[in-house]
Amino acid sequence: MGEPAAERGRAGREALVKHRPAKGVITRSDLPVCDFSANPYVGCTHGCRYCYASFMKRFTGHDEPWGAFLDVKDWPTIKHPEKYAGKEVFVGSVTDPYLPEEEQHRRTRTLLEQLRGSGARLSIATKSDLILRDLELIREFPDARVSWSVNTLDEGFRADMDQAVPIERRLAAMKAFHDAGVRTTCFVSPIFPSITDVPAIVEAVRDRCNLVWLENLNLRGAFKADILSYVATEHPGLVPLYDAIYRKGDMAYWQELDRDLAAYAGRAGLEYRTNDDTMLRPFDAPPVLVNFFYHEKIRKSSRGKGQAEPKQPAAR
Repeated sequence: MGEPAAERGRAGREALVKHRPAKGVITRSDLPVCDFSANPYVGCTHGCRYCYASFMKRFTGHDEPWGAFLDVKDWPTIKHPEKYAGKEVFVGSVTDPYLPEEEQHRRTRTLLEQLRGSGARLSIATKSDLILRDLELIREFPDARVSWSVNTLDEGFRADMDQAVPIERRLAAMKAFHDAGVRTTCFVSPIFPSITDVPAIVEAVRDRCNLVWLENLNLRGAFKADILSYVATEHPGLVPLYDAIYRKGDMAYWQELDRDLAAYAGRAGLEYRTNDDTMLRPFDAPPVLVNFFYHEKIRKSSRGKGQAEPKQPAAR
């Protein structure tokens, strides 16, 4: 399928990109928010320092660091796409489907075109505004929804954590989809304790989304030491808090944040729920805040136990 090649994305970084044959692109999913998942790419050039999906590297045969490679899937044309009618297909469960490389390779666009008219219900997770290219096509799908990950309004912190597009561009794309009648979600993930200002983000997006999903920072695997080192260097005053959460398994911060956000939602006139996908509300209703904190997962990860893939709502 061609030799690997180094490609420079729109953010100016290089990644090893190669095509690889795939038997298919849609698989059954155990995620609580969908029936099937689809990932047109393997690997992710956003290079998020906290990415839980980096566990996928061990299945790829790559020696390069997570974020430095991308496999472009080439699959046969989907036969009988109508079998997905009424089913939710989550595009981007472990790899952003709108990476900069999608502009050239168009695998996500191909997937959408193959599902066009099938009756599938789309759920797409991204950190990109490249998805604006496909707005009209996505609108054709029943009950389509798109989520953007936004865990800060501080562009400096964003740039320290990921190489995706700036937050302002994500919020503009969210507004364009919402204005076009597509259900949108702001995925506040991961929440960095005492760094992520959740109410400020909610105020910035409440006019352009139907849901606000909230998820804790879950430090696992190889990136745990890197994040704790970053906090020690850039936010030394937070070291005791992060040690308590991620070394000692103290749950108090998340429990207090849960109470504080519930109180904030009440003052802001917003519903606050726990582990509820809330898809059936009227489109023009104010957004619902949904707490997806997984306290047991935090406890296990903070003590270095449990490497199973965490349950995730539809988002990256």
